[in-house]
Amino acid sequence: MRVLVIEDDTTLGHALQEFLTSQGYAVDWLKEGDRVEGAVAGQAYDLLLLDLNLPGMGGLEVLQHLRTGGYQGQVLILTARDGLDDRVAGLDAGADDYVTKPFDLAELAARVRALARRNHGKAQTVLECGPLAFDTVGRQIRVAGKRLSLSVRELSVLEMLMARSGRVVTKQQIVNSLSAWDADFSENAVEVYIYRLRKRLDGTGASIQTVRGFGYLLDVESAD
Repeated sequence: MRVLVIEDDTTLGHALQEFLTSQGYAVDWLKEGDRVEGAVAGQAYDLLLLDLNLPGMGGLEVLQHLRTGGYQGQVLILTARDGLDDRVAGLDAGADDYVTKPFDLAELAARVRALARRNHGKAQTVLECGPLAFDTVGRQIRVAGKRLSLSVRELSVLEMLMARSGRVVTKQQIVNSLSAWDADFSENAVEVYIYRLRKRLDGTGASIQTVRGFGYLLDVESAD
C-alpha cells in the first residue's frame, strides 16, 4: 500500500515516514498543502495522512479540493485540533478517520490497517489464499499454522499478490505500490523479491507464476 504523509513538522513527519515504512508501506512525505494535489495527480496513493495546520493551503481546503477532484483513496486526519466542531468539519470534508495529537503509534498503525482493509473492500483481519493465511494485524504469513519468515519487502509483495489473487499483477504495479520517491526500488528489485518468495513458497502448495509480457500471478492448490 502506498501512503502519502502531509505534515509540516519535520520531526513528526520523519518519524511517521520511518514508522510506516517499517510496517511495510511505501511512504512519501510532503510539508506543504499546496503540493498535495499535484502529488496525488502523479501517483496513485491508497491512503493520505493529512495534518490540518499546513503552510500554503490548510488541510481542510486540501481535502475539499481532493474530494471535489475525484480522489477516492482513504484520508486519515492527524491534528492537534481536538474540538468536536473540528472533528465534524474534517469528517464532513471527506475524511475517513480522525486522530488527535499526541497519539500512540500502535493505535495509528491499527487505524491504518483498518483503512487499508476498507480500501480493499474487506473487513476481515485474515486474508486467506489456498494454504496461505495473512494476518493483517500481526503482519504475518502462515502456512498450515506455521509462520513463514519473510522480510518486510517480501511480505509486502506477497500481500499484494494475495490481495489480487486470480489476477495478474504487473512489475510496475508492484513498483508503484512499494517504492517511495527517495527509494531505489525498480523492476529489477521486483524480480529479486519474486525469486526469494518462490524459494520460500516452495513446497507450500502456493507458487508465483510468470505471465510473460504481463507480470505475476499467485497460484494456489485447492483442497481436495
